[in-house]
Amino acid sequence: MPRPKMPDSTEATEQILATAVAGIGGARRPGQVVMAAEVEETFAAGQHVLVQAGTGTGKSLGYLAPALAKLVAEPESRVVIATATLALQAQLASKDIPAAVAACEEVTGAVVRHAVLKGRSNYVCLLKVRDGQGEEQAALLPETGQTSDLGAEVLQLRSWAEEQAESGALGDRDDAPGHSPAAWAQVSVPVRECLGVQRCPQGAACLVEKSRQLARGSQLVVTNHALLAIDALHGGTALPEYDALVIDEAHELVSRVTGAASVELSPSTVERVAKRCLSWLSDDTGLDFLDAADALQTGLDAGEVGRVTDPDAEVRAAFVAVRDSARAAISGLAGGSDDETERRQAQAAAQEIFDVAERMAKLGEFDVIWVSESDRFGRQANCAPLSVAGLLRNQIFDAHPTVLTSATLKIGGDFTSFAYSLGLGGPADGGYRAVDVGSPFDYGTQGILYVARQLPPPSREGSSPETLAEIAELLWAAEGRTLGLFASQRAAEAAARYCREQLPDRLVLCQGDAHLARLTTEFIEDPEASLFGTLSLWQGIDVPGDTCRLVIIDKIPFPRPDDPLMQARQQAVAEAGGNGFMAVAATHAGLLLAQGAGRLIRTMEDRGVVAVLDPRLVTARYGSFLKASMPDFWMTTDREVAIAALRRLGESA
Repeated sequence: MPRPKMPDSTEATEQILATAVAGIGGARRPGQVVMAAEVEETFAAGQHVLVQAGTGTGKSLGYLAPALAKLVAEPESRVVIATATLALQAQLASKDIPAAVAACEEVTGAVVRHAVLKGRSNYVCLLKVRDGQGEEQAALLPETGQTSDLGAEVLQLRSWAEEQAESGALGDRDDAPGHSPAAWAQVSVPVRECLGVQRCPQGAACLVEKSRQLARGSQLVVTNHALLAIDALHGGTALPEYDALVIDEAHELVSRVTGAASVELSPSTVERVAKRCLSWLSDDTGLDFLDAADALQTGLDAGEVGRVTDPDAEVRAAFVAVRDSARAAISGLAGGSDDETERRQAQAAAQEIFDVAERMAKLGEFDVIWVSESDRFGRQANCAPLSVAGLLRNQIFDAHPTVLTSATLKIGGDFTSFAYSLGLGGPADGGYRAVDVGSPFDYGTQGILYVARQLPPPSREGSSPETLAEIAELLWAAEGRTLGLFASQRAAEAAARYCREQLPDRLVLCQGDAHLARLTTEFIEDPEASLFGTLSLWQGIDVPGDTCRLVIIDKIPFPRPDDPLMQARQQAVAEAGGNGFMAVAATHAGLLLAQGAGRLIRTMEDRGVVAVLDPRLVTARYGSFLKASMPDFWMTTDREVAIAALRRLGESA
């Protein structure tokens, strides 16, 4: 069969897109075509572009087509795609990329090699599986001789891991049999405790290394925001070198990178690592390390929960004590033979304690240090970067032309807030282009935004009786079919209790009643059910069709006023002459409102109401900024209009 004539890059992009879309039984959308052209221009010019592509645009193929055209024209180059969620990573790997690669081969005759690359702890560690079965495995077996539930999971995972190694598979956690996090910890290894392929007895068979080799041999690599951040933090050691970058779900990038660059330190962690090191330490060194855990507990208890800025604070002295004792332990663990696996892993764990404690002891101007407290774990110290803009700009954007895309990048009606958070500057700085390719949905006719202006403003005391009554009446009008997005678990539970009492014939599910995946499945399968929950439901849940007729947002999702990191970021903006509230708190709220309201319309046939039960959306000065972040629904403050619209939807169905 003759090889197809190689089209030029623009023609190749257009043909690959058309063929891929047809291959999955769809049709090209105008926004998708515009997006593909913008991405192609970005790759050719070596620039950056921000692309807002509404739900239903088909943005994955919108960037895959020009990426593949580039890789065909430049076979030695590599494009990395970074997603925020494993769900999108899986969709790309199982659906969109195979369709696009097949289309590319049909159009150009070239086969583009591709791979998925995740963080180390997402793969089985064969050293842990094969050499960690002694005392560790025995601890899972009760005296009765019967395997515990955890032990049974671990045994199943070990058997599966051997099958993976024998078959040449990668031992990816997503492919594993059902398991708990505790069971997975028995067959995987933290990054810092990995011995490295050269020193590990199982290095020749290492599945993580195999995944890295596949990525190095591929032109198109799909990874996640966290691994992209780790690569930037550690000088490009996590990903193979690449020439262009696509960041999907880009609205999540700052929070994911912040998370990857953040660390915690607790007395229990220090004590656990110290005990792990005792076998190889002198009595004095081991005792000092154990005592450091007590010193940290004393320091944490001595002050208030919140940010730590005083260099004379007792907790800061505790950080120094932990750092110094960990340094001594590292020295005591040095030496030994290469086959002392446990000793080397204990040393790596002590090194991590040292690094974290040293970072906290510095109280650096670019870090925010604070003490938090939970009922389950007590107090711990936390450290996060004040800003990740410099890291993103210097280690990622300065080195690679980048496409950043999401359904929600325009906060307050433009891209400026988002661009500043990434270190790209303002529109006049010329560091990027920005385009909104629109949405295939007609929000103005498909949905109504109802703002309950008549309700009292939210308070810290919980939902008012008026608000609870409003929720129940809306749910009644919608005949169930409601996704309730709440600012706190307490508010979600209170609303669920009230609606169950007032509407006993309606099934109201609440986050926390069972595993969220199970609740979501039940919500989708029962059209008249309702699901109430918090932050994890604001983003990522996709419920098209008549199952979700109503989205309730109980209050504007500003960050908690006692959040030390957000407080510090607002203060930094204010000290630089900006408006800290608008740049941080309002931007955070606008992004979540956009994401939450976006749960309503997922297909061309969807109809419904988004009800915001916080009057500040129309009464406060910042309300217009927040509303401009949301889809352009037709808006009303008249409850009867919203109720009537929901009732009509039920009658027409």
